[in-house]
Amino acid sequence: MAQLIDGKALSAKVLQQVASEVASLSAEHGIKPMLAVVLVGEDPASQIYVRNKMKRASEVGIGSREYVLDAGITQDELAQLIDALNNDADVHGILVQLPLPAQLDEDTVIESVHPDKDVDGFHPLNVGALAAGSDTVVPCTPQGCMIMLRQIHSDLSGKHAVVIGRSNIVGKPMAMLLLQANCTVTIAHSHTQGIESLCRQADIVIAAVGCRELVDADWVKPGATVIDVGINAIEIDGTRKLVGDVAFDAVSQVAGAISPVPGGVGPMTIACLLLNTTGAVKRQLPRTFDLASGTVNKPIRSYCYVRS
Repeated sequence: MAQLIDGKALSAKVLQQVASEVASLSAEHGIKPMLAVVLVGEDPASQIYVRNKMKRASEVGIGSREYVLDAGITQDELAQLIDALNNDADVHGILVQLPLPAQLDEDTVIESVHPDKDVDGFHPLNVGALAAGSDTVVPCTPQGCMIMLRQIHSDLSGKHAVVIGRSNIVGKPMAMLLLQANCTVTIAHSHTQGIESLCRQADIVIAAVGCRELVDADWVKPGATVIDVGINAIEIDGTRKLVGDVAFDAVSQVAGAISPVPGGVGPMTIACLLLNTTGAVKRQLPRTFDLASGTVNKPIRSYCYVRS
């Protein structure tokens, strides 16, 4: 049986770090981190995600404001709210829950959030900085995956990683982080030929395509590490159940380590969101002038993912 990568237990450790950072910000700067969460419409899954995020925020001492907007809101009306939040000094992080209703352009909304308050890591400036290998805020799910991988591999250098999925939210930033960790990275997607053969060559498989139990045992090299990002709802005998992009029971007989669904990447994503929120506070601290050296001290930068 593969070693289980317990996202619940690992996220608890990350949240302890968040709580410690929140306490330090309060003691040293008199600041309580504040996260603004914007929810448009009444999508049940989005409501659950937002509720869980705000609950965890409260547990670690981060304040939160929820803005629930009508599904028919216009692009200009949403832009006005985000602009107000950008200019609100008491708000340190802004999260616009995706997906948005069809009449709203997601790219425009993402770009409207100030890069320093972008706790998702989706703003083009932050995306570009990540691609360039610069210190920047990193999307939460890939951050969580990297932390999970480092529980298994103290050194990722030279590992062959296959990322299944090329989304801007997971697949692409995941590949960038793996490259920074000196992995050899292959990105597979719906047009990839021989995807099963590619996966069988991999030391690490990241499944993030949103296809129920796509990755089966014969896709996985014995001893490989498998991170399952997918969340798919199915119904068995009238009971709703969540499964991932990996056929867990079969693959766990072959892999060396595997993350479950639920209880794997999901809790890590929320934990990294909150750590990104404390990082956002530090990015917004005022610059100070050092009389002794004659230099300007930049704000402290803190991120969930730290390159080795």
